[in-house]
Amino acid sequence: KIMSEILKTNNLVKNFDGIHAVDHLSISIEEGKITSIIGPNGSGKTTLINLISGVKPIDGGHIIIKGISLSKIKPYEVSSYGMTRTFQNIKLFEQMTVLDNILVVITKRNLWSALFEKHKDYHLKQAEEVLRKVNLWEKKNELAVNLSYGQRKLLEIARAISMDVNIFLFDEPLAGLFPEMRKIIVSVIKELKEHRKTIILIEHNMDLIRELSDHLIVMDEGKLLAEGNPEKVLSQKNVIEAYLGE
Repeated sequence: KIMSEILKTNNLVKNFDGIHAVDHLSISIEEGKITSIIGPNGSGKTTLINLISGVKPIDGGHIIIKGISLSKIKPYEVSSYGMTRTFQNIKLFEQMTVLDNILVVITKRNLWSALFEKHKDYHLKQAEEVLRKVNLWEKKNELAVNLSYGQRKLLEIARAISMDVNIFLFDEPLAGLFPEMRKIIVSVIKELKEHRKTIILIEHNMDLIRELSDHLIVMDEGKLLAEGNPEKVLSQKNVIEAYLGE
């Protein structure tokens, strides 16, 4: 079958104290699709995302992004490969307003010049559009530190989608959110896909996995357990056992 791979891993390894958190993992991610990664706790999902996004160094193997083979990725290089990510533990500029958190990303300035620059109308329009998408425009002048957990998560998503990238790594973006906030994020993810963006999603909610995923990868103990069509994969005996045996 013809598919355009945008990202793949080749025999990827990450060890922690002699234990393979990611164990010679080879997967490929198709461009413009939503690929979800599931697995029992401790199966290596977040470690995999940390390797792809340069948060943790690679101990072996390669990550190939748009045909470029990398054995090292630095976090600050990630956007130059057309990628961005969100974290389980939200990372925001706490002492900046909601609006400034977005403007820093949109204008690609460093913190200081972003704060002191006179923002152009089109930057403000872009920021407004993104904040309206996640229902935070009314909060634009609030400091990030004062937002609720759910609002912080929405702001992190808003920052990610403000970036001029085509691969999005979402690490449990829906965890701990109220249904109405979940709805917002689900619609953001679907809209990204409509724009042919590539999404790698870690998620525990199987209904959402079924609703959103084009392709499903199951990890267990750092290895690839199964992959393919979500419905088929979720009905496989070894996948059900990995989950029930948790």
